[in-house]
Amino acid sequence: MTQGSMSHGNMTHDRRIIPFINVAHSFTHYALLVLPTAVLAMTEPGGAFGTEYGPILALATGMFVLYGLFSLPQGWIAQRVGRPALMAVFFVGTGLSMVATGFAGSPWMLALALAATGLFASIYHPIGTAMLVDAAGDRPGRAIGINGVCGNLGVALAPVMTAFLAHQGGWRLAFLVPGAICAVVGLAWMRMPSPEASIRRAARPFPEIPRHLVRRAVVVLLLIAVVSGLVFNAFTLLLPKLMQERLGSTPDLLPLVGAAAFAATLCGALTQFTVGRMIDRHTLRRVFLPISAFLVPGLVAVSFAPGWLVLPCAALVSAGIFGQVTVNETMTARYISPALRARMYSVRFFVGFVGAAAAPPVVAWFYEHTGSLAAVTLMMAGFGVNTLLCALAFPNRREELAPELWAAAASPGAVPAPVAGK
Repeated sequence: MTQGSMSHGNMTHDRRIIPFINVAHSFTHYALLVLPTAVLAMTEPGGAFGTEYGPILALATGMFVLYGLFSLPQGWIAQRVGRPALMAVFFVGTGLSMVATGFAGSPWMLALALAATGLFASIYHPIGTAMLVDAAGDRPGRAIGINGVCGNLGVALAPVMTAFLAHQGGWRLAFLVPGAICAVVGLAWMRMPSPEASIRRAARPFPEIPRHLVRRAVVVLLLIAVVSGLVFNAFTLLLPKLMQERLGSTPDLLPLVGAAAFAATLCGALTQFTVGRMIDRHTLRRVFLPISAFLVPGLVAVSFAPGWLVLPCAALVSAGIFGQVTVNETMTARYISPALRARMYSVRFFVGFVGAAAAPPVVAWFYEHTGSLAAVTLMMAGFGVNTLLCALAFPNRREELAPELWAAAASPGAVPAPVAGK
């Protein structure tokens, strides 16, 4: 076989694994966000889980703790068992855990099944994202943007599909159906050949970036991660309840609540696609700064918007939150070598999920003590200021778009390459 045909075969295989990675991203966020809408159908008199929204939502705490905690060792585990094997464990384990959640008969059983879901879902971000970036090549922005759209589609579909399934057959069906589908996709993944092209690409030479810039990028990235994790998770958790609170609270309106939450998060999906394309043409800070700038006023507006006005305000916040995720994931791709990328994604997502794990009890506590979600969104706006400051501190280097220029920048006495219009 000629070298050209081998390269064509590797590229074809890379294209084949990317859809699986994108579907995995959808399942990850979908699995974590079934409960916030399902709980609206679980709080019924005489039910096994009580009638209070806050205590049932708090049962998801273990899910998010394990989701964050077990993201940390995934990069090291992948070096021993391989990334494809870990992705198979993700699909099957997450799917079967969701099925088990659908059969839970007590609060402790529900919490345990949700925790198992978080444990297996923790595999995706450090492993799937690293595989995606390796397969995408030198211009990962578009691939990361599309992958972000798929993750956001999972976020958007979770409330609307959960509301539909719960309305048709009860809250248990809302866990059983997506769980079974996820496990079946895992069986299809296991029939795929090993992605050797991505493995070889990960071993390619990576430009030598000045260490002080790498340190600066990593510090900013980790500071953003812990704050954005809390804001991201809190917003996606409270969105169904926010729509119910502003648009109507009768059980007959549950499908409408799910549809409104879907419409708001769909704006985030569109933003991620646009941001992904922009990243391949502009430095990261030039894209990140305007996104961060409108996040804070958007959260303040959500806190006070009455009735249907909450929908465009929530859409604006969704665009800011999800758009910055695409930027953050590309930061690692541009400043961390492929050999260390999976480990860095593990650390980055672990730090982010530490903040995410705090979201369920924070939302539950604020709601129980204020009776309104406005206090939660105002708290999120305060954290959004930190994101804006981090965007200002991130390097703004044209070498990001032309990696061959890093060699000159790394030489002693080199003058930093200016960015036009800086």
